Amino acid sequence: MKSEKISEAVVRRLPIYLRYLNELNKREVATVSSQELGQKLDLNPAQIRKDLAYFGDFGRKGIGYDVSYLIEKIRQILNLDQQINAVLVGAGNLGQALSNYNFYLKENMKIVAVFDANPSKIGTRINTLTVQAMDELKETIQSKNIRIGIITVPDFEAQNVADQLIAAGIEAILNFAPTILKAPASIRIHAADFTTDLLSLAYYLNNGKDDTEDDGQFEELEQPEKQS
Repeated sequence: MKSEKISEAVVRRLPIYLRYLNELNKREVATVSSQELGQKLDLNPAQIRKDLAYFGDFGRKGIGYDVSYLIEKIRQILNLDQQINAVLVGAGNLGQALSNYNFYLKENMKIVAVFDANPSKIGTRINTLTVQAMDELKETIQSKNIRIGIITVPDFEAQNVADQLIAAGIEAILNFAPTILKAPASIRIHAADFTTDLLSLAYYLNNGKDDTEDDGQFEELEQPEKQS
């Protein structure tokens, strides 16, 4: 892997590559070129080659990428070759949906505990998990080696929940509450704001694609490299 810092844009594209590669693997496709990946994912093939080249030389000229091997390498890059435990706080409709989805997801990132402050939710079950009380949060996070916290509570409760997660030893947070969280620089926070996405999407209903500008997706694109 190159010693230079990898941009967030590159890291966010890796799961996109992995998802399509898994589809190819299910269809028993042995190899794929960056051109084919680009056409399917609507990405510049040169950008794909550049992204992957940050982490190693995975392609072969005239052949492309070995699908199974590239899946293995991307999983290693994303730390998905080991189980990463997550905790979800907020057992409402969204929290239940995420927990149910994760239960059937065949990945090593697992929600292993669910918490809620509502007495009516505590003790109920979501698949194999029992909703726990907040006073058990710290002990559970430490005993189960949980590294990621997922917040699905109302916005006015989100910061308090984040503070509790951080105090318990969480290293990263995925926040579904429509609010900006404050946290130490050592804590990585990603926001998943459905409302913002929907509102911004509404703009394009009455505005043609010609009005859009480059969103920076290919901001790192340099001269095309030799195709793998």
